[in-house]
Formats: sequence, C-alpha cells, structure tokens
Amino acid sequence: MIRVLMFEDNKNFRESLSMYLADSDEIYMVGAYNDPSDALKLIKKYEPDVVLMDIQMPNQSGLEALVVVKSKFPQVRVLMQTVFDDDDKVFAAICGGASGYILKNPKPESYVQAIKDVYAGGSHLSPSISAKVLNMFTLQFANKETYVELTKREKEILQKMVEGHSYKMIADDLFVSVTTICTHIRHIYEKLHVNSAPEAVVKALRLRLV
Repeated sequence: MIRVLMFEDNKNFRESLSMYLADSDEIYMVGAYNDPSDALKLIKKYEPDVVLMDIQMPNQSGLEALVVVKSKFPQVRVLMQTVFDDDDKVFAAICGGASGYILKNPKPESYVQAIKDVYAGGSHLSPSISAKVLNMFTLQFANKETYVELTKREKEILQKMVEGHSYKMIADDLFVSVTTICTHIRHIYEKLHVNSAPEAVVKALRLRLV
C-alpha cells in the first residue's frame, strides 16, 4: 500500500479527503496535519511514500516545506495541491522538486490517481497546470540555445515519461528492470539539468527531444 502523509490547513477538506483516501484499498493514510512545521519529524516517524502538501498554510508555506523535505528526504514524492494555479507558485513547486501539482478538486478520486502516478515514479500535472508549466519553461529559456544529446534508449524512456508512464510501466514495456530504468532516468536528469519528472517532461517538450 502507498503510505500517504497530508499537510492541509482547511480542517473540513483535510478530514473529508483523509477519510476518502483511507477507504482506498491502495492507500494507507499515516497522518494528516494542519501545517508542515514538524514535517521532518513526522516523515522520519511515519516514513511516507507520498506527501500531499498544500501550498498555502499558516506558520510555513508548502513551498518552503517542499524545499526542506526534499533536502532531507529526496526519495519522498511530494504532490503539491492548491486552489490557485498562480504561475510563480507552479514554477517554484516544480523547480523545488515536486513530483506533481494538482488543483483542489471536489472529486476525491482524482487524488487517488495522482498519488498512484507519483508513487509509481511518474509525474502528475493537472491539464491546466501542464500547459502553464510548459509555457513558463518556454519563456524562461527562450533566449538560451540548448543542445542535449540523448541515447536512443534515453529518448525511448523520455517519450514514455511524457506519455505519463510510471517507472514500472516503462520497465515492463522495455523488458528491463526498474533499477535499470532508474539509472537511465538519472542520466536523463543530469543531461537535461533537471531534478524531477515534471521538469524533464516539460523540458523535453520544449526542446522537442521527443
């Protein structure tokens, strides 16, 4: 089961979403808190696979907590959530190492799929967010010519990442181990100068590598 730790300051939303996720056969809610002040202690205690992090919270923002969490626990997938799709916050979250970014949705089933996506090693971006991120990266690097040389296998893997495939799905498709895929993806990150799957996807599209 996927161990999920949530940080959300809206009590009603936090409790209702926690109850829904707890009823899922694939998700185990280890805890839900109103702010991420003790995020490092809680992650060390509960060892979650995925952290569901709200952007706007008291005491410490989700973006600030994201940076702290990824610096200490780089293996933990962080799925950011918000009611706003502000350009600067989206860009900061993706560059900060978030594995995905989801707009708060009245349909809780969308969270289950998003959590499964990032847990499996893929990325999750709501459609409107995906378009914004691609546009922001395009503007950010519009005047910078970049040449990236990828191997045939790296291009195959990157194409599947763009299509939203998880690490396991890619491994099954290419008849190799997940460990091998992780090694290739690490090399892809190094060549693209990125730190997360969403960054790799938008940069691949911007540079027309796939």
